[in-house]
Amino acid sequence: MHPTEVIEFIVVGGIVAVTIIISFILKGKWRKLGWAIALALLLAYCVFFIVRPYWIDTQIETKVEMLEPHLEQQYPNEDWMITTVPHREDGYAHLNPYYIGVVFESEPDVTYHYWVDKNNIYQISYSTNKSLDELKYKESEEANDLTRLW
Repeated sequence: MHPTEVIEFIVVGGIVAVTIIISFILKGKWRKLGWAIALALLLAYCVFFIVRPYWIDTQIETKVEMLEPHLEQQYPNEDWMITTVPHREDGYAHLNPYYIGVVFESEPDVTYHYWVDKNNIYQISYSTNKSLDELKYKESEEANDLTRLW
């Protein structure tokens, strides 16, 4: 379980527990209302927890669909393979599922990582044992028109 999920469980559990404790202090219809609110909060979080992986999958598919035309435009005569983080499998929870990896056929030992948002596509990093001078497809920051938020 990812640390973020543990924090979410603690926060939601705390809110539900406080709501139940407060409902024990109340009388009559207010007590029932407190229990109903606690149940609604718990059910809402359960739905969120169940739906979130599917939501992430949908967002990743959309981002890959946005990245493919960009790659076709930037590298028209090249072949590549797009990889994504298998975020539902054990051992990958620490990786950002929104980073999209691209491995070019002519450079199979380098993975270029892209970040796709609504209006921009950024090549944010690469992973390889090669030196920077040997990379064929490294995009300059000017080409990406990067606007960094950090």
